[in-house]
Amino acid sequence: MLVPQSLAYAELAGLPGHHGLWAAAAAPLAAALLASSPFLQTGPVAVTSLLTLGALVQLAPVGSERYVGLAALLAIVVGLARLLIGLFRVGWISYLMSQPVILGFMTGASVLIAASQLPALLGVRRAGGGVLADAVAALVEPSAWSGSAVVVGMVSMAIIVGLRRLSPRVPGVLVAALGALLYSHFLGYTGPVLGGIDAGLPPVTLRLPWTALPALLLPGVVISLVGFADVAAIARTYATRDRQHWDPDREFLGQGVANLAAGLVSGYPVGGSFARSSLGRSSGGRTRWTGFVTGAAVLGFLPFAGVVAALPSATLAAIVLTATWGLIDLKTMARVMSLSVSQGLVALTTFATTLLFAPRIDLAVVVGIATSLVVHAWRELRLEPNVQIEGDVVHVAPQGVLWFASAPFVEPELLWALSQYEGARKLRVDLKGLGRIDLSGALALRRILDDARDAGLETELVGVPLHAERMVRRVLRPDDQDAELP
Repeated sequence: MLVPQSLAYAELAGLPGHHGLWAAAAAPLAAALLASSPFLQTGPVAVTSLLTLGALVQLAPVGSERYVGLAALLAIVVGLARLLIGLFRVGWISYLMSQPVILGFMTGASVLIAASQLPALLGVRRAGGGVLADAVAALVEPSAWSGSAVVVGMVSMAIIVGLRRLSPRVPGVLVAALGALLYSHFLGYTGPVLGGIDAGLPPVTLRLPWTALPALLLPGVVISLVGFADVAAIARTYATRDRQHWDPDREFLGQGVANLAAGLVSGYPVGGSFARSSLGRSSGGRTRWTGFVTGAAVLGFLPFAGVVAALPSATLAAIVLTATWGLIDLKTMARVMSLSVSQGLVALTTFATTLLFAPRIDLAVVVGIATSLVVHAWRELRLEPNVQIEGDVVHVAPQGVLWFASAPFVEPELLWALSQYEGARKLRVDLKGLGRIDLSGALALRRILDDARDAGLETELVGVPLHAERMVRRVLRPDDQDAELP
């Protein structure tokens, strides 16, 4: 299954197919040495391939020698970034990408991936006007379609999807690829084909365009984080099902050495595949050495890679489409919007910028993270004072987070309430609605109590959260203890 997928994903990344095979051989061999998950299958994957194309397309002509060198260097950058994250045990950094950011990006990237495969599926030469423009151009000109390509592509998709539903143990991708290859060899297929592959054993080299390193740092970090989101999802899922321990920092190390190995053999960035991991697990794989055997099998296949030269390009497109179609999750995006408008806007912004920034979709991730942080900060600024009057008592029950930026929202409301009810004799502040209180918030609280006493009010403080009780006691003056801290 890895062989046809690595050929298809290499094409998606703008690389000759044998570079995908080299990455598919080296990465699983290296990952098995340090991997934490016993089921994770490492190698070329769709989203990482698209991110690779986006990072390199403006730096060198697609498929050129320099482009190939840049792809290998990018894999090394990704590998080093993941190694550093794992070594310093800061895997939590991947959680900067909130679920709405990941959802919006994955949906947008999947739309782009699907669009990029339409010309090949229809047997149409790309016009070079961009992913979406080429897809539209291919769809609106049925006269340019290759009948053979359309038939082979549709049948390949039907085989992959049908066998996947029949049993997860059946490698539908492999069956479809073999069927299409035999059809192309013996029944006169006339559509575009993969072409000659003279892979051989992968070369090990560090003769790379190192001067381009600064331009690859940002996309390399983005790929290291975005790609690990899939890895973490796969590993966590199976660890939970089998009640096994899984160490994300160690997995970062495993994925780091996998990418280093892919870069050293002129491959490109790799990640974890849910489809291949599921197939390996359902077929009886129980240790990380399953991936090692997979890599060794691909390595043994390399001298004979020329046999796939006649593989129809439409079948490669079908492999990519069936792998990514399920990631176009507009329904979940709509549900997120219905549950939280602010988080829905984060997902929608990330989705839109992914499409607008193509091929530099790594920038869309940066925009998504920035939008998520801005939304979070804006929500923490919104402190609701909730001031009420009962008889001669002024009740203040703030809701939200009391910190230096939100504290000023309480005092104006309190002053307004006191000005409206001159007969008030007591101020009661209830803090149970606060999720957090920092030092600045506690000092603001002290100032409110001081001002209230100066105005002749009795003060009462209740509902102090346990995490803030010690700090609040220390910030309030000794004579504030009549505030009746619980």
